[in-house]
Amino acid sequence: MEHDSTVYVGLDVHKESITVAYATGMGEVELLGKIGTTRADIDRLCKRLQSKARCVHVVYEAGPCGYGLYRQLAGKGISCMVCAPSLIPKKPGERVKTDRRDAVKLVRSLRAGDLSAVYVPTVEDEAFRDLSRSWASAKDDLKRARQRLKAFLLLHGVGYTGRADWGASHRRWLSTFVFDSAWQQLAFEEYRRTIEDRLAQCARLETALREAVPNWRFYPAVLGLQAMRGVQFTTAVCMLAELGDLSRFAHPRQLMAWLGVTPSEHSSGEKRRQGSITKNGNSYARKLLVEAAWSYRHPARVSPEIQRRQQGIPKPIVDRAWDAQVRLCRRYRKLVARGKQKNIAVIAVARELSGFIWDISRLAMSLAVGREVLTT
Repeated sequence: MEHDSTVYVGLDVHKESITVAYATGMGEVELLGKIGTTRADIDRLCKRLQSKARCVHVVYEAGPCGYGLYRQLAGKGISCMVCAPSLIPKKPGERVKTDRRDAVKLVRSLRAGDLSAVYVPTVEDEAFRDLSRSWASAKDDLKRARQRLKAFLLLHGVGYTGRADWGASHRRWLSTFVFDSAWQQLAFEEYRRTIEDRLAQCARLETALREAVPNWRFYPAVLGLQAMRGVQFTTAVCMLAELGDLSRFAHPRQLMAWLGVTPSEHSSGEKRRQGSITKNGNSYARKLLVEAAWSYRHPARVSPEIQRRQQGIPKPIVDRAWDAQVRLCRRYRKLVARGKQKNIAVIAVARELSGFIWDISRLAMSLAVGREVLTT
């Protein structure tokens, strides 16, 4: 290697090993070998690369190993990119995949500028996202536990005469119901206790979120989003935890594309064909967005719950939230009146809702910064 040349490095990262390939400038791609994943192994690799070139660019695919490697390389002063695996160029005829080939392909794609970087959150943002995801996992476990109990009761012909919505009366009925068989009663009690445990876990995690969010840098955006219809505390927190810093999106259309709510397209010549949404990006954030969009089926109004959430919120944000509600409710009615299916209409509303989320979040953060400047 020449000392003044740029070195491009591709890392194929696994749990216990990293395969390294590199190229100096426009030269041939060579294999450096396989190393371990410990901090000492990464430090030795950094020293070896920095001793041979002033400018080193490293890339590896986003995966289950997280961003620890990125932060360690960045701490050593090495330019590092975490690329999106689904956007790596692939040849249709390739039928052989190995760690070495993957590392070599990363080097060539990095040098050609064909890779798309993923957003790497800060350590604090990632920690808060882990907390919000634990709450979401607990909610999913609660949903599955309820489904198992309902299936068990259906199997044995046991039905609730009222509305089985897991309200107070429904839960009281479950606590008093008794099977004739002791074995069935034991199974029933275990199913019911699992639900109670998951409810307690969700309550603990939600309390932890409420205690932690005031110290989070996106707390003004959390408050601002709650001024909108369909966006309660947990929705606002979990969505911002997944989206991260919205200032990285220069235009709301970029956020719509990242959430995967833009139409797919296959056009050629004078023909333009659009299909269903792309469903790219973060599936959990898209799920939260669509769930919030369903609330705009009804006429626009400010409920007592929304009024409570809007207390203390700056007037520009409240006005913007009302503009969003009027527009999106009207948008849903027009689409349904034109014969669109409800699901398709809600997706269209969700796409526009993401634009309002982008606008209100940025407005809330800018107003918060302005208040800090005035107070200092």
